[in-house]
Amino acid sequence: MTTLPFSAKVVGAVILAMALIVGSDAAATLLTGAGFPQVFVAWTRFALAAALLAPFCGLGRTEFTHFLNWRLYLRTLLIVGGIVSLLTALKTEPMANVFGGFFVGPVVSYFLSALLLGERITQIRTILLLVSFIGVLVVVRPGFGMTTGMGFAILAGCFHGSYLVATRWLAGDFRPRFLLLSQLVIGAVLLAPFAWGPVPQISLSVFGLIAISALGSAMGNLLLVLVNRTTPAGVIAPLIYSQLLAAMVIGWLVFGQWPDGLSLIGLLIIMTAGVSSVWFAGRGR
Repeated sequence: MTTLPFSAKVVGAVILAMALIVGSDAAATLLTGAGFPQVFVAWTRFALAAALLAPFCGLGRTEFTHFLNWRLYLRTLLIVGGIVSLLTALKTEPMANVFGGFFVGPVVSYFLSALLLGERITQIRTILLLVSFIGVLVVVRPGFGMTTGMGFAILAGCFHGSYLVATRWLAGDFRPRFLLLSQLVIGAVLLAPFAWGPVPQISLSVFGLIAISALGSAMGNLLLVLVNRTTPAGVIAPLIYSQLLAAMVIGWLVFGQWPDGLSLIGLLIIMTAGVSSVWFAGRGR
């Protein structure tokens, strides 16, 4: 069997992961639109995925002690904060715009991975990521009608960028499936006290949306964990720009949303700078 080039493997895995995660967020948005609180939707994502995937994660007896490791709780808190913030933003803002603001995450990840993990940064990729940040500002428009929802989108991006660095930090110390399971179990436990309250009736179709939300997110994040074992966070970070295209397409198909002219310009700036950064990263520049 022909071995794919390193860059092709990484690109394919991360693009699939991003599409799965955006699909799960679309299902979650439909749930919040139907009256389900964001924290409840986030809790179902963690709890259901943990229940369904636990038998396939091969948890060994010696690994139970790992649940006492504080680093796992820090990593989980980052993804929990990111998901709740993102769902809050999606309640009031178009999906593509939310993900435009969310894409402050690669900038956060790139510089944090250099600062905390000692990973290499280059001048040209730094410039391109800063250009992409300008695109984020065009979408978010701080000081020019920026909404609370877009503020939560920015917050979600900061959480997620930090989560990517934490995943890279831990990827060499734990099995990928254990990292996924720990994230799901700890997240479900942490959110449980805040998840219960009055909720609409859960029908079969609602349960289907919950399943899509939970499994899409879980499988997407598992792919990210697998890639993080061999790929620096600073290289992975720009690849999540493929999420923008998925958000635009799914937002249009599911919600009939399309970015306005200025937002579309910002999104194109973000994607162009992101793809260029991937190209230079693949050449060690």
